[in-house]
Amino acid sequence: MGRYIAKRILYIMVVFVLLTFMLFSLYRLMPANRAYTDAKAEIQALKNSIPASERDTKFDELYLKYQRMYGTDTDNTVILYLRWLGVYPYYNGKCNGIFQGNFGHSYEYNAPVLQVLAPCLRNSMLIGAFSEVFILIITIPLGINCAVKRNTPFDRGVQAFSLIGFSTPSFIIYICFILLFSSILGWFPVSGMKTPGSDYHGAKFVMDTLWHITLPAICLIFSGLAYNIRITRASMLDALSLDCIRTARAKGLSQRTVIYTHAWRNALIPLVSVFVGGFFGIIGGAIFMESMFGFKGMGLLLFNSTKTADYDMIMFIQVIYVFIGLVANLVTDLCYGLVDPRVRISK
Repeated sequence: MGRYIAKRILYIMVVFVLLTFMLFSLYRLMPANRAYTDAKAEIQALKNSIPASERDTKFDELYLKYQRMYGTDTDNTVILYLRWLGVYPYYNGKCNGIFQGNFGHSYEYNAPVLQVLAPCLRNSMLIGAFSEVFILIITIPLGINCAVKRNTPFDRGVQAFSLIGFSTPSFIIYICFILLFSSILGWFPVSGMKTPGSDYHGAKFVMDTLWHITLPAICLIFSGLAYNIRITRASMLDALSLDCIRTARAKGLSQRTVIYTHAWRNALIPLVSVFVGGFFGIIGGAIFMESMFGFKGMGLLLFNSTKTADYDMIMFIQVIYVFIGLVANLVTDLCYGLVDPRVRISK
């Protein structure tokens, strides 16, 4: 097991370098030049104290200064990428990249990337974990019961419900829920993460936050139910048709033992990637939900950063997505070995 994990970690490192280099090369094509913008701003501030004949020369000096400061004083993409990682020195001979804790500077927010990203990541993980737990709590029993009670009114009703949720665009669901629970019933606020003007602490702060994230969480849960119910039902139907399940029933085992001990264990095999992917996917955020509810999460941050060409912010968010995807694949493979004894991952 340890040897396998070590090999996979090495594989993750290689793929991470390749993917991030591709992303770095791609985002370099964006029309954003922080050194030029800062040099232009400074020359504008000094234009009254500098003769017109010297402004171009002064601008070139400032532009070179900022290029060296940001490590962009070369057009070599490989060198720029290595500087971004923190393994190749800047003009002053020092390394200042990711390995040194420098994740970039958000030009839009005029703050370090990590400082801007940390609360958004926390918000996405909070509502994502809350929603994903409830999705699993609801979909697993429903999917199992639909498979066991196949073609009954209960099964048809749940399938009709899941079909509606699966075929309805998510933003339509959000609009309907806002109309019902906020405009008509007035149970939840329309947007935001706290009551405007409030300065709650302790239990009041927790309750106020939960009140604001409940409706977005309900929307995410409803949107995720349909797919998970259908795939859980289909996987359980396949498991119930296996010969080992017929043998277990022929031996006289109880229905509960057959379903939850034998059939469910086999049904989990194709569901592992769905469940693991769902938990790792919570970090990515939900652009539609966050935009409509004014929820400051990763999805909305990425969307706004793309509009404003905030290069460092976009790049670091994409790096997080790449890393999470690679780790999720490793965790999924390890879970396969735990769920299915026939899978051996020691080699």
